[in-house]
Amino acid sequence: MAFCKACGQELGGAAFCPKCGASQGAVAAPAAPAAAGSSDSPTTGLEENIAGLLCYLFGWLSGLIFLLIDKRPFVRFHGAQAIALNISFAVIGIGFWIITFILGVITTMLHFPIGFLLGLLFPLVIIGFIAVVIFCMYKAYQHEKFKLPIIGNMVEKMIGG
Repeated sequence: MAFCKACGQELGGAAFCPKCGASQGAVAAPAAPAAAGSSDSPTTGLEENIAGLLCYLFGWLSGLIFLLIDKRPFVRFHGAQAIALNISFAVIGIGFWIITFILGVITTMLHFPIGFLLGLLFPLVIIGFIAVVIFCMYKAYQHEKFKLPIIGNMVEKMIGG
């Protein structure tokens, strides 16, 4: 009966240990659990600036994925900022439509269509949001920790960086 020289697992005549993968040749070196200098993050193959850029790509979802999976402070910051940016956009969008609805009801009674005209401005709000997201992606790609006003400081306190 043969046993692994590294971990003691029963081999059954195999050239490599089924448990630790160590070669059972003339000299068996202990199996290394991980390469030196690597972290446990599944995204370590990505450079920090690329991972930071990808945090903004699919809105809050990609930000959440990178925030939970990646342990690098730069990537976690951009992941959290992407989430906060999307939440703030949702709040601004809902507030915009509530104000537009209220002004629409009030001004309809006065026969003045200001609520309708405000509704036509919403595409400009969306274009502004997309411009901010693209700017944040650019800054992350340039490996800059660009903090958005108000949101950036809150995110920095939240992740402790």
